[in-house]
Amino acid sequence: MCPDQMKAFYAIRQCRTAAMGGHVNRCDNCHHTRIAYNSCRNRNCNKCQYIKQLIWVDKLEAQLPVCRYFHMVFTIPSELHKLFYINQRLCYDLLFKATAQSLQKVSSNPKFLGAQTGAVALLHTWGQALTYHPHIHMIIPAGGLSDDGAEWINTRKNFFLPVKILSKIFRGVLWSMLEKHLVSDKIKIPDDMPSFVALKKQLYQKNWNVYAKKSLAGPQSVLRYLGRYTHRVAISNSRIKAVENGKVTIAWKDYRIDLKNRLLTMEAEEFIGRFMRHVLPSGFYKIRYYGLLASANTSKKQQCVALINQPVYTSLLAGMSTKQVLVIVIGKDPDQCSKCKKGKMLPHTILDPV
Repeated sequence: MCPDQMKAFYAIRQCRTAAMGGHVNRCDNCHHTRIAYNSCRNRNCNKCQYIKQLIWVDKLEAQLPVCRYFHMVFTIPSELHKLFYINQRLCYDLLFKATAQSLQKVSSNPKFLGAQTGAVALLHTWGQALTYHPHIHMIIPAGGLSDDGAEWINTRKNFFLPVKILSKIFRGVLWSMLEKHLVSDKIKIPDDMPSFVALKKQLYQKNWNVYAKKSLAGPQSVLRYLGRYTHRVAISNSRIKAVENGKVTIAWKDYRIDLKNRLLTMEAEEFIGRFMRHVLPSGFYKIRYYGLLASANTSKKQQCVALINQPVYTSLLAGMSTKQVLVIVIGKDPDQCSKCKKGKMLPHTILDPV
C-alpha cells in the first residue's frame, strides 16, 4: 500500500478504540459513567462521515437555484483502468476537466440547449463488488442561462442533452488530454499498455458510457439523492454480512442483470485490498463545482435565482456545532443520561491514547 492507503488503514482500524484516546462522561444525577473513544475523522472511514454529509447537503441546498435537476454519470472504459490507477491524482483531475468541458460544449450548442449551465461533480472509483470503476456523478440544472443573461432556458421535462453525442465528445476530449500528457511523459505508462495508436483504436471502437437518469423535482430531492453519494466510502458496514474464518461476505448488486441482492465471499486480505484501492490521494478534492454552480460565478447564480423566481431554501444547520446537529438528527440531547433519563453526562476523565 502507498502512504495514503497505510494512513487510512491504521486510522480505520483504530477508530473509536482505546488507541485513539477518549474521555469518560459522568452523569451529574445518578453518577452513571460512559466511555467515549475518539473517532479517527479520516475521510475514508464510513463511521466518521455522516454529520459532514448532512452539513454539506444543507449548505449546498441553500445555494442551488430552485429548479429541476438531472443526474448524469460519466464512465471510462476498462482499457484505461490501469493507467488511471498508477496516475491517480493527474488522471482523476483530467477526468473532472473532461466531463465539465464536454458538458459545456454540448449545452452551449444552439441545436441542443444553447445556454450556459453548471454542475456539481463527484468522483467515485468503485463498483458494487469493490472493483476498480472510476466514474463521475454530475447533478445538472434542467436548463441554463442565455448568453445575454436575460433569460432562463428550460429543457424538456425528461430530456437534457443527447447522451450519444455527449459520450462521443467526452471520449474525444478526455483522450486528447491523456494523449498530450502521454507524449510529454507526464503520465506513467503500464508495462503491458499497447502503443498510443493501438490504445486509441481500442478506445474509439467502444461506445463510452454516459448515463442520464430522469429529472428530479428540485434541490431538496436532488441533494437527498446526491447526499447518499457525497461522503460515502467504498462500502458501508450494513453491506458487510459476515466476518468469519478469515473470510468476509458482502452484499452487492449486479446492475447489468437486475437489482437483486447477492452475496460475495472473499479472503479478508482480498477484501482489504479491494477497499484500499479506493483511498484517494491526500488532499484531492472529490467534489467540484462547474459553470453556473461554481463559486466564481456567484453573480450569475444569483441572476438564475432571480429569473427562475422560486423561493430559495434557507440553511437549517449553518453555524451549528456537531452536537447541535446531532440533536436535530436523533431528536434528543446526546448528553442526556441513558440510565436515569434526568441527568446530563459531563466530562469526568480524559483518556490518553494507548
